[in-house]
Amino acid sequence: MPLFGSRDVSSLLDGAPTMPDLQTDSLTIERVEILHVRYEIRSAPMLEMLPAALHPTIPPTLSVWGMKVRGSDIDDFTLAQVCIGCRAGVRPRGFLLSCFNDNDASAKDLAARWGFRQDAGTPKLDVAHHRTQLTVERDGKTILDIGLVSPEAISGNDVQYVANMNLAHTPSGPRLVQVDPEFVFHKADRGKPYVEVFDAEELGDDRIVLSWPVAASFTVADVTLPKLRYTCKVDVPAMAGTETVA
Repeated sequence: MPLFGSRDVSSLLDGAPTMPDLQTDSLTIERVEILHVRYEIRSAPMLEMLPAALHPTIPPTLSVWGMKVRGSDIDDFTLAQVCIGCRAGVRPRGFLLSCFNDNDASAKDLAARWGFRQDAGTPKLDVAHHRTQLTVERDGKTILDIGLVSPEAISGNDVQYVANMNLAHTPSGPRLVQVDPEFVFHKADRGKPYVEVFDAEELGDDRIVLSWPVAASFTVADVTLPKLRYTCKVDVPAMAGTETVA
């Protein structure tokens, strides 16, 4: 029998963004620096960390993203997000748990158009020849310090990212908003994942325990944030609760 999440999302809805509509245009951002780190997490609470619309991955996983935008047509910003691995129906996805942005204007735009949360904290992405490091500070305390070391060049064809499921208030009520960017890669490295600090409570769920490193990559890519195509009701399985954006 398939497993479904059992999370009460009311606490997450308190901090979820409000989207005035779902009719955003796509947006292409050139040469974004992207760090992606994935870890397996402790399996015991995996159903409690996801809403009923989503299935857990087996084994359960967590992804941390860092994105740095510089010199594009929009304001410069650095973004960090923490996502719990999941499936919506049969499709692999990431349930957005927390999101940090160092530019308030950018954060508000991403929240209103694509449902990215605005959590308190300042992300920083440092890229060097031997290491890529993502940190988040809140009230003078480091709550996240993660990255990769010993990078090795690979092809962008070897990198695969999954779409987000972002919890948001929409005109139709609370929904999981599917955000599936497109990527055109200019550079790609893989490396050894590491974590120095992971404050699970401050990052959205104190039940998360990192158990095993899976993969880490650093890329430079043109990223196209899409027109929205699908949303999903939170409290029923995605196969029954997925709605097409008209």
